[in-house]
Amino acid sequence: MVGMTNKTLIIFSSFGATLLLFSCGSKKNADPMKAPPPPTVSAEIVKKGNAVYFDDYPATVAALNQNDLRAQVTGYITGIYFKDGQYVHQGQKLYEIDRQQYQANLDQAIANLNVTKANLARAQQDADRYAGLLKQDAVAKQVYDHAMADLESAKMQMEAANSGVRNAQTTVKYSTIYAPFTGTIGISQVKIGVLVTANQTLLNTISSNDPMAVDLAVDQREISRFVQLQNNLSAKNDSIFVLQLPGDVTYPQPGKVSLIDRAVDPQTGTIKARLVFSNPQNMLKPGMNVNVRIKNNSTDSAMVMIPLKAVTEQMGEYFVFVVNDSSQAIQQKLSLGPRINDKVVIRHGVNEGDKIITEGFQRLRDSSKVNVTMSKQL
Repeated sequence: MVGMTNKTLIIFSSFGATLLLFSCGSKKNADPMKAPPPPTVSAEIVKKGNAVYFDDYPATVAALNQNDLRAQVTGYITGIYFKDGQYVHQGQKLYEIDRQQYQANLDQAIANLNVTKANLARAQQDADRYAGLLKQDAVAKQVYDHAMADLESAKMQMEAANSGVRNAQTTVKYSTIYAPFTGTIGISQVKIGVLVTANQTLLNTISSNDPMAVDLAVDQREISRFVQLQNNLSAKNDSIFVLQLPGDVTYPQPGKVSLIDRAVDPQTGTIKARLVFSNPQNMLKPGMNVNVRIKNNSTDSAMVMIPLKAVTEQMGEYFVFVVNDSSQAIQQKLSLGPRINDKVVIRHGVNEGDKIITEGFQRLRDSSKVNVTMSKQL
């Protein structure tokens, strides 16, 4: 029994020593401070390529000339001389406001003017008579001076009466509203018999039809491009500008850059550009929301394009990982242009020669170390 017990102790001692050696060996091989190797990613070199594409811009149709018609005198509408939505000509009679009171004021002003004319004639006669008597020393100088003062007063009274007549004539004139230019008039905001107030009541709106303006907001970084388009006379009659109407209808008429606004909006960093399109069939209406497709004018200079699969989106913004000289993946914000097949044009964010990650970036963080494998580029 004693011999067997000793054998058992020896076996357990040997097994414990083996476990101890194995444990020591495991601790020796495990290094908790040693970092895992950097992930392997695929990358490509950014290159430029020639591409023909169109940039899309949301835009709004506007009339080149538009005017709100308001009453300039107070009174009741006594006449409407058009149909809603009618095409009217400059100088055409549109509305009439009750003019009886204003005509009576004009008649009174004319009567006052006639009285002042008579007073002026009498004062002129007295002044001439006293001037002759003064030369003969037949009247006192004071009497002559009074006559001359009466004459000047009569002249000023007649000027005031003339002004009153002009004012009354203007008021009578304003009681009739005429079309300020040729265009289409809208739906009347007042009916016959309605009381309108001077400089307050909106009667209607009239706008020109042909040509029509199309206004769009342009990023300030594209100002030079639009200036070139504006100055390029050969671009005004070709297919540089294509207008897409609601319902995905392509507008048949070409357009041109009419003007670029004087200043950039500091809050949005954009500037308004105005295109002009002819509108012979009256298809364009003020206030329409449209899209302007502008053909890129850089076919002679290559554009930066990268694979679309390399781009990630985060809360409406686009990014790509660029590998720097230290093998770090730097997240770079992008400004995207149009998509062309499996690539996308880059307006801002990366440059030709940059090394971008195309595969294996899903779990990367900004400035992560990476092991780069260059993928084959077509």
